[in-house]
Parts: sequence; structure tokens; C-alpha cells
Amino acid sequence: MSPWTLLALPPLPEAFVRDLLAPLGDRVDVRVPAARDRDALLAALPDAEIVLGDWTGTLVLDGVAVAAAPRLAFVQQPSVGVDGHDLGALTAAGVPLANTPGVSAVAVSEWCLAAALALARRLVAGDTAVRAGEWPQQSLRPYELRGRTVGVVGHGPIGVACAELFRALGCEVRFWTRTPREDPAYQDLGALLAGSDVVVVVIALSEETTRLIDPALMKPGALLVNAARGEVVDQAALVRALRSGHLAGAALDVFETEPPPPGDPLRELPNVLLSPHVAGVTPEASGRLLTAVVDNLLAAVEGRELTGVVNGLPPTVRRKSFGTTTR
Repeated sequence: MSPWTLLALPPLPEAFVRDLLAPLGDRVDVRVPAARDRDALLAALPDAEIVLGDWTGTLVLDGVAVAAAPRLAFVQQPSVGVDGHDLGALTAAGVPLANTPGVSAVAVSEWCLAAALALARRLVAGDTAVRAGEWPQQSLRPYELRGRTVGVVGHGPIGVACAELFRALGCEVRFWTRTPREDPAYQDLGALLAGSDVVVVVIALSEETTRLIDPALMKPGALLVNAARGEVVDQAALVRALRSGHLAGAALDVFETEPPPPGDPLRELPNVLLSPHVAGVTPEASGRLLTAVVDNLLAAVEGRELTGVVNGLPPTVRRKSFGTTTR
């Protein structure tokens, strides 16, 4: 059988991409777009049978892109989030889309715990003050998280890992997810927001979850930790809540625009911890990600069952050729 044409979209040098995909051997013909822009993507798609996605969201498979890829049989996204891809168009075209669930759960959950502790203990403010020659020992007013109520929005692998860590710290943990659960820790979203001292957001972005979190509905004096996507939180409402003092602080690893542009008020607020979308970026998580991606690509070209298919199609890949479909 001839090699599968694999179009790789990650923002990495071509030689590095080829090294990462070397375990696939001669089963695939690896290609990359001529440039990292939409025109180059559309020009490369007609020959593509497998697409390895771009975790930055710069190059995505929307409806137009899917239509430009008549031979496309499988999309492997090297991240948990699949926002930007048109799941409906891929499903209609019979193209399974897989993500990498769970590979960053440890990394992201540890970041969420660390961020919440940094906010509660006023670590950034203390560091800034001492560097400026101040000694605010009596004015910082840090507090403990033990015994506080933590509400986790999202109950996938990352949400479950967050709940485990905060419970280990002695927090009372509640969670909300789009599918109601028969679990005493499950709460309605409104009740969770109104009753939590810390709200941790780790839910996937979709039309249903865009601006899901309105900080005005949160408990006065609460903390917000967002490691999901910037669009899941109403960012304008977050700025108002932080400026007014309704929220005591926020830790953000994600933003509506990345990086936040000059003049973004979040960059000026002293009660915000800003992080450059690195919650899931550790050597350990990257290793698990690479293993998951290569294993799934091997499964695809060898006709074995895939893992992590998110658009409801059977977890198998069928090769398309001249308008017919073959294994």
C-alpha cells in the first residue's frame, strides 16, 4: 500500500516534525504547508489524507478547509481542545477527529492549585513589594485554602485531577459539568458560582460554553482560576469584577486574544496573575502527548481502533480514493 499523505500543522521546524513522526516510518509521506497562513493551508489540503493539527489554533479545519480536502480521512489534534475545527463538517465528511485526553491533566491541575495558592497567599504582591524596598508584613493579608469551598467547572480528566488535589489540601470541592451527575459533589452552575471561594475553570470551549462564566455571579471576594480557554469566561465582566473588588483576584493562563494586546486592562490590574498559556506545558506532559499522538497515528494507518475520537464517528479510519472508500 502506498504511504498515507500526512499534513503536519504544528508550529515547529519541518525537520523537527519529521523527527517526531519518525516512528511512523514509510507508512506516511509527511508534508507541511508552504507557509503558516490560511492560503498555504488550503493549497496543501487537496492531497492530505491525515492532518496533524495545530495546537495554537492558527491553522484550523473550518467548513471551507474541510471542503478543500476531499481525500481527508483522519484528523489528530495534539491537544485536549479542538476549538476552531468544524466538528459538524468533519462528521458530515466521515472524518474522525481525535484529541489527546488526559495527557496534561497532572500538569494543568498542578498549575491550578499553584495559582490558587499564589492568589490566596498574595505571593506576587509580596514579591513585587519586597523588590521595591517595601516590607508589607502586616498589610498583605494572605489566607489559607484549607477548609474553603472550591468549585471546579468541568469534570474531564483535568477537572477530576483538580478535585483530587484541592481535596488533598483540605478543601470542600464541588463540581459542575454539562451532563448532570448522580454525585453528592455535583452542583448546579449557579449554586456553584455563588457558593465557591475559588472557582477553577477547566471545561472545553464550545458554542455552549462560550462566556459560560459570568464573574458577577460569583461569591464576593472569591478567586477565579481559568486554565480552559479565555472565551469561556466573560472577560469584560471579569475586568469589571476585579476593578470593583467584587472578586479578590484571578489567575489566568488563557485569554480571548493571545498574547493579550497592549492596552488590555488585564495587564494593568494588580490582583491578576498572568500566565502565557503554559499550564499544560511540562516535559512530562509533552512526552505523554507525543506518545498519544504517534500511537493514534499508527493505529490509523494500520487499521486499528483509535482513541479519543470526539465527533461521534466510529474509531476507525477509512482511506478515500477517487470518490470511493476503501480500508
